[in-house]
Amino acid sequence: MSSMLCELPEYNPPSEEIKAILKNSRIVAIVGLSPKPVRDSYKVAKYLKEQGYVIVPVNPGQKEILGEKSYPNIKAIPFPVDIVDIFRKPEAIPPIVDDAIEIGAKAVWMQQGIAHNRSAEKARKRGLQVVMSKCIKIEHMNMIRQTPDRD
Repeated sequence: MSSMLCELPEYNPPSEEIKAILKNSRIVAIVGLSPKPVRDSYKVAKYLKEQGYVIVPVNPGQKEILGEKSYPNIKAIPFPVDIVDIFRKPEAIPPIVDDAIEIGAKAVWMQQGIAHNRSAEKARKRGLQVVMSKCIKIEHMNMIRQTPDRD
């Protein structure tokens, strides 16, 4: 029962660091990406794709989502990944973070309402940046709004 308890992030990077993660990343593996357009994971993936990111669906039950090949897990992705964006329950986080460390991802991003402090600490110790309980779409939209137009 207590495994369902939602943790609060003990630490998140400052907004400048979050902006840097978004600016310096191109390939986003989305773990738990749903093929259903009503789901948040689908909306976020569609948005990221429209913003020029390469999205990599990770969903063992799907062959393809949003026109992109879907992989059963992040270790099955045959190319480097910048961000591992997680749309899964907190108890599913530890093995995903272990895989993110193993494949050499630069960052682990746990979507709004998702935090796992032990896994976050482990990832940070291995050199990954970690963002918890924040929506990558909202953070990206905020970043765009705050960037002055360059003429």
